[in-house]
Amino acid sequence: MELFGTIPEPVGRLSIFVAVFVVMALLEVGLPKRALTVARPRRWLTNLGIAGAGSLLVRIMAWLPQVLGTVIIPLAAVATAVWAEDKGIGLFNWLHWPAWIEIVLTVVILDFALWLQHLLSHRVPMFWRLHQVHHADVDFDLTTGIRFHPVEIGLSMLFKMAWVLVLGPAVIAVVLFEVILNSTAMFNHANVALPSLLDRVLRAVVVTPDMHRVHHSIIRDEHSNNFGFNLSVWDRLFGTYVDQPRDGHLGMTIGLAHYQSESPTRFTWSLLLPFRARPRVDK
Repeated sequence: MELFGTIPEPVGRLSIFVAVFVVMALLEVGLPKRALTVARPRRWLTNLGIAGAGSLLVRIMAWLPQVLGTVIIPLAAVATAVWAEDKGIGLFNWLHWPAWIEIVLTVVILDFALWLQHLLSHRVPMFWRLHQVHHADVDFDLTTGIRFHPVEIGLSMLFKMAWVLVLGPAVIAVVLFEVILNSTAMFNHANVALPSLLDRVLRAVVVTPDMHRVHHSIIRDEHSNNFGFNLSVWDRLFGTYVDQPRDGHLGMTIGLAHYQSESPTRFTWSLLLPFRARPRVDK
């Protein structure tokens, strides 16, 4: 598939990812919210390495059916949308609504699906073992937004595929959702000091860094709320919204109580964390 008529979809998505990453990184340097507790190069190398491992797993999932020669459902959200469209599977393939309505509804519904998945990753012990890799980061910046265990990334892809099969959305709608998801994950994890008025205006619609930073608090009642990735409406609607951290954004502690050390900044330690016999941490 091509974006804007000429750019291959993977190249287009990667280009947007890099552009957003650079912009947010520059803003973090120029307008930092908090002082980092660990040197940026060490954390970034680990977090980017974990993100790279997750991307590699997704690529393997996408290629595997083709290699085996038994393509039933392609193992990637965008490829699944292509397959569903070709087979006429899913709600929107039956309704034939105008494209703009389909795109808007797809983005909103998939955003809710990711909110639900995030909630379950805190409530279901097996999923929490994987998701704690994300929360173990001892600092909070844009690379935290891409620090997810590869197995969690794989499961998340299967979860999105299931929703795509049910919805049968236009391929461009799924591509747009993936671009928005990656971009907003970096934005709302950014260590950026937004003016308070701008934060208030933005969080009426989308999740801001100050809103999501609460979710990374060491305090259980705080990191058990604010599950949104993009739209802020779901937390308000389902009663999981916390406005501000108890100790303030500058005084709060980031991470998990049992892992307040430099261990989470290590690549191998982070990948093995879900499989260690460790004390149960607050979800």
